Amino acid sequence: MKTHVKALVVGGGAVGTSIAYHLARAGWSDVMLLERDELTSGSTWHAAGLLPLFNMSFATTHIHKYSVEFYKTLEAETGLNAGFSIVGNLRMAQTQARMDEYMVYATTAETCGVPYEWLTAAQIKERWPLVNTTDLKGAIYHPTDGYINPADVTMAMAKGARQRGVMIERKWQVDGYEWTGSEWRVTVTKMVERGGNLVPSEEQQVITAEHVVTATGNHAQRTAKLLGIKIPAIPVEHQFIVTEPDPALVEYRKTHGEHPVLRDADAKWYVREERGGWILGPYERNAPARFAYGVPDSFRADLFPLDLERIEEEYMSMIHRLPSSETVGLKDDFNGPICYTPDGNPLVGPAPGLRNMWLAEGFSFGITAAGGTGYYLAQQMVEGEAEIDMASLDPKRYGSWMTTEYAVKKNEECYEHVFILHHPDEEREAARPLRTAPVYDRQKALGAQFGCVNGWERPNYYGPVDAPEDFDHNARSFRRGGWWQYAVDEAKAIREGVGMIDATAFTKHIVKGPGATQFLDWFTCNKLPKVGRINLTYALTSAGTTRTEYTIVRRAENEYYLVSAGAWTAYDADYLRKAAEDKAAEFGYIEIQDVTTQYGVFAVAGPKSRDLLKELIRDAEPETALSNKRFPWLSSRRIELGMCPVDAIRVAYTGELGWELHHPIEMQRYLWEQLMAAGEKHGLKLVGARAQNWLRQEKSYRAFGNELGRDATPAEADLPRFIDLEKDFHGKDAMLAKGIRSKCCTLLIDGPADADPWGREALYLPDGTRVGRLTSGGYSVAFGKSIGMGYVRPDLAIEGTKLKVKMLDQLWDATVTCDSPYDPSNATIRKDG
Repeated sequence: MKTHVKALVVGGGAVGTSIAYHLARAGWSDVMLLERDELTSGSTWHAAGLLPLFNMSFATTHIHKYSVEFYKTLEAETGLNAGFSIVGNLRMAQTQARMDEYMVYATTAETCGVPYEWLTAAQIKERWPLVNTTDLKGAIYHPTDGYINPADVTMAMAKGARQRGVMIERKWQVDGYEWTGSEWRVTVTKMVERGGNLVPSEEQQVITAEHVVTATGNHAQRTAKLLGIKIPAIPVEHQFIVTEPDPALVEYRKTHGEHPVLRDADAKWYVREERGGWILGPYERNAPARFAYGVPDSFRADLFPLDLERIEEEYMSMIHRLPSSETVGLKDDFNGPICYTPDGNPLVGPAPGLRNMWLAEGFSFGITAAGGTGYYLAQQMVEGEAEIDMASLDPKRYGSWMTTEYAVKKNEECYEHVFILHHPDEEREAARPLRTAPVYDRQKALGAQFGCVNGWERPNYYGPVDAPEDFDHNARSFRRGGWWQYAVDEAKAIREGVGMIDATAFTKHIVKGPGATQFLDWFTCNKLPKVGRINLTYALTSAGTTRTEYTIVRRAENEYYLVSAGAWTAYDADYLRKAAEDKAAEFGYIEIQDVTTQYGVFAVAGPKSRDLLKELIRDAEPETALSNKRFPWLSSRRIELGMCPVDAIRVAYTGELGWELHHPIEMQRYLWEQLMAAGEKHGLKLVGARAQNWLRQEKSYRAFGNELGRDATPAEADLPRFIDLEKDFHGKDAMLAKGIRSKCCTLLIDGPADADPWGREALYLPDGTRVGRLTSGGYSVAFGKSIGMGYVRPDLAIEGTKLKVKMLDQLWDATVTCDSPYDPSNATIRKDG
């Protein structure tokens, strides 16, 4: 065994072999893969091998699409048939809501180039007469996917990897990781068979590796312990059954081709053919998580006992959908562990707090994702960034607050939700509430309906406190949900009066020390503000794309307060700290403190916001304390509101006159009560995140994770005023080298009367040529129509350009508007008083 390599991949399932293959294909010639047992002995061996392209995530759709295309090339390269049956995927709908879901998905598929077809119930029956279509509304059909043999495709990728120089070593278990400052020392133990079990021997080796990738599947908790980190990847039981041959199917196949993979999403199952019979895979309620604290040593390629009672409802619904299966006996059954994460997306990317350690864990659709994961992770490792934004899969999207019990509850919920309607406004209830601001109970009593951001409960909107019996706060829709009118009223309140938004979940860091100024000047692309002032700026990746958006408040010559998106606290902290460590020798001592949980934030905004705050401010001249002269736009001051010290920032994400009030978290209840009492005579209205999202689009304010991400530069986001090309900053040369490949713009949309875009829709020229995609969407109270932001060809990002947006399977008129269509001169923000 070689004892020094460029990259060590740990785990010999489909994901691990794909990563090893793609690293070699990307040019790394010194790659080794270790497997503690045999290749495919984890979840890979009992996977059903389905390759569904259906996914609401832009990044995951790209990953799945790559896999499907890549697997078709393996036989020509390796001579091994991966067992790919391109039979298509028929996803049926029993309700109009399900068809709406498919239409929302379909426009995402178009942005990724995934082909699909619409079928009516009659067309389904005509093509596949064994299917009972009496209660179907229709279906979406993917003709290019199907299913594959998991073991065969893994072995084909392993052979391809070996042909490219990858060393694959079986029966070696990793027992320790040690970072030396420049490479990893990995202690491995030879595993041997003893009494049917796999046990460690006394033979050990130490392998040094510049990079390590863990793809350990069900053993992710063991990996987490060895690395001293948290990985919320925990398996859930997944059952599927195989029937005896169905005579009607056997007869049908004498004159017809194979059925597509059938998915009755409303019945929560998939079905495909298997040797003249059927495989049924349900996603039932109450499937338990397993191995929350590690896989027992005795568990190898094993299964759990089948629990047929748990899947009885799904089994009966298969008989309803395929009546010929009613008299067919059961041939085989499987109940094995499949890893999940709290949101269903895998954990792919750099490990939190560690150098050159990469995770590829938590794959609930591992066969579908393996090929694309290898491809895009290899890009990250070899080139610095992938061509798509991988932030939605980054392991650091879960912070240190996440516990094993939380992961168990959310993973079980995620399994159950595989086929539950995925509304864009959905809010899942498991493990909530967990992280709450001190005023959570006050907000709830006033009708707040909460969303969950990084574990924090954050008001989405405020509904009626005494709701009528027929009002359902949990009613979701792919069109305008029950919450829509409440968000409209909240948005109008900020445009016309005064509103208050709880922004406590914002990520907050203090950066200070002798090297802080030089570091931040290099780390971000905009000029640093003067003391007492603020600016908006971006930290770039090494590829020149946007890694993080910051509002920077300069408190002193070498002390800064950084505010960034609430969903990305651990993600931002990790990047900030690692960059500071790298530059400390050059710039001097830099201290970084994550103070997210020390400060609450209320954003008070609207034409009457100054009048409200005058009621509370304690100042020698309260009438002028908030004037432009004493408190100009884009400045920060320490003020006192009653007895509460507040770091007030004159900025508003809504584009109105307003202030962010950053306050000690322990005084939040006091400050809330003062603001609510003072606001009564000014008509203060509580406002949630959904209205805020609409308002920021009226100002063309980009949002991280939407318009801003690792697949576009700040220049492509059309933010030249926040880029100082007179200075050197991290990623500058790479940003300039990329040029402007596409450009961000804002669009006003004449859409359907009952729906707005969600921010994942495809954009077209009037002649039907696809030219871009939306990244945000919503409703504009200022213009009385739908609004969206997105990326198009640079020549089209010009005010007045006529485009079309795909919504609910129709093309609707859209017009590129000016940047900041509401109040483009910022007169309301700068208003004096």
